[in-house]
Amino acid sequence: MHHVNDSRLASKQIAFEEIPVIDVSPLISGTDPLTVAKQIGKACEEVGFFYVKNHGVPSSLVVKMYEQAQAFFALPFESKNKLNVINSGPTLRGYIPMYAENVDPQNTRDFKECFDLGDHGNEVSPFFGPNQMPEELPAFSQYSVAYHDAMLELGRKLASAIALSLEMPADYFEVMQRKPITIQRFLHYPSQAGRDIQQEEIGIGAHTDYGFLTILSQDAVGGLQVRNRSGDWVSAPPIEGTFIVNIGDLVQTLTNDRYTSTMHRVINASTKERYSMPFFMDLDYDAVVEAVPSCVTPTNPARYSSYTCGQHKYKRFVASYAHLQEQQVG
Repeated sequence: MHHVNDSRLASKQIAFEEIPVIDVSPLISGTDPLTVAKQIGKACEEVGFFYVKNHGVPSSLVVKMYEQAQAFFALPFESKNKLNVINSGPTLRGYIPMYAENVDPQNTRDFKECFDLGDHGNEVSPFFGPNQMPEELPAFSQYSVAYHDAMLELGRKLASAIALSLEMPADYFEVMQRKPITIQRFLHYPSQAGRDIQQEEIGIGAHTDYGFLTILSQDAVGGLQVRNRSGDWVSAPPIEGTFIVNIGDLVQTLTNDRYTSTMHRVINASTKERYSMPFFMDLDYDAVVEAVPSCVTPTNPARYSSYTCGQHKYKRFVASYAHLQEQQVG
């Protein structure tokens, strides 16, 4: 048995119904997007997280991607570190070693290593540019690009459902997502079993996602916890054949707090290594983030001043990465 000794890290095992499982096939096929949109809207309002099944992404691609991700993290540190994110400047792609990124720096050192890739253009600007790929794994590039693109396609479908759930046209967000900032991330959380797990060092500290939405594939190890409205931590265990989707801070702003982005964290207290693959989809760099018309009324005026997606996100990254802070000085 593993022991989580720090009471701040105990999660209440609440029945699955807490995080709904939504069959999105009528959205993917276009036969009944509205019913799916209503279920997604309810989940966004009450939980901020939901599982999607029958999503149309082939399980064979997911399996292959895990194999490639595991092979990548098994490479010697020197090989991985050749692709360090600091080599990519503002593009922010590549390998992020243990402890290099901390999302809750006041409280936690993140016990994880990651690899990030995104859209595959060559022009360098914040969040855009070429990907750094491991030469040692020739198939990695092929599968990871295919996986990124499959996630983007699913993300666009989910964005249309969110628009419909807000009584807006299905394509409402498309003008803001012509060339959205996307990050496909691969994560490796070493086991923390046999260590006295304290809040100061867990897989990933408590945070909300700062983008539009996140589509997460997690392996069978589990460890994701989501904070519910009453402040209890709820486990979000892996369910075969699903992704877990959560909305980020941009959606909270866009919906004027009708939908909220939810705090979550990862604790790998198992004896196994944990791997997961979150895809982050945002808006275009210069998209203006302001409340959707249906979410503003005379009695509920806009609560946020508008901002552009890219600048907001880049600021958050500067707060998480030491190498960007050094560049800001002077």
